[in-house]
Amino acid sequence: MKSQSLHSPVDDAKNHILNSVAPKTRLLARLVATFLLLSLLTVGVIFLPAGSWRYWQGWVYLTIFLLPLLGGYIYFYKHDPQLLERRLRHRESVPEQKLLMRWSKPLFLAAFLLPGLDVRYGWSRRSLGATPLALMIFSQAMILAGMLGAVWVLHVNRFAARTIQVEAGQQVISTGPYRFVRHPLYAFSSVLCFFTPLALGSYLALPAFMLLLLFYALRLLNEEKVLRKQLPGYTEYCLHTRFRLIPYLW
Repeated sequence: MKSQSLHSPVDDAKNHILNSVAPKTRLLARLVATFLLLSLLTVGVIFLPAGSWRYWQGWVYLTIFLLPLLGGYIYFYKHDPQLLERRLRHRESVPEQKLLMRWSKPLFLAAFLLPGLDVRYGWSRRSLGATPLALMIFSQAMILAGMLGAVWVLHVNRFAARTIQVEAGQQVISTGPYRFVRHPLYAFSSVLCFFTPLALGSYLALPAFMLLLLFYALRLLNEEKVLRKQLPGYTEYCLHTRFRLIPYLW
């Protein structure tokens, strides 16, 4: 006769803890790797084109970009790890979004390389004059506002994934920044795009960053088509919240 193993309540509790800790440990490892990789990439695209570490605009930008990101990672890891799991997904399922993401990557890279090159070779300074200190400081403040705004959006909408998809249990969000525009995360990202070249002291890079706004516009228009079809109540939400990206404009 085979002996039957007995499981005490302590064993059950221990197994439950181990099963719950393992996914969070993997998530933590992914977050650390993602943050380190993004930090290295940001350092590279800012300082390597500039050809110098004595680029104070780059250091300020790096600080106000990465610290809110790190704070958001820590907060959501403690309070909403599922949100971070969604934010770490990269594979798009919508064909139009796959195409947009494929073309946007080289555009983003080129845009972020331009400010450092401009500072290094003085293109804007020779043609338009040096960027005023007050304008650079104001632009850095707007970068910080954009990053904090993005964290606010994620706090309000736990289904704000990086990829375009509708999940089981997802609901229309109409509170917080969603009262003003339908796509507040793109709105705050647009703030980052507009003020990044000015914060880094480059007029020349501004047109390139404006092209990134076109990418956001195309992406959100396609996203709305998906949400209207798959997310119950989204069409009614659009009737009440008229503006997509910029309040009282579009």
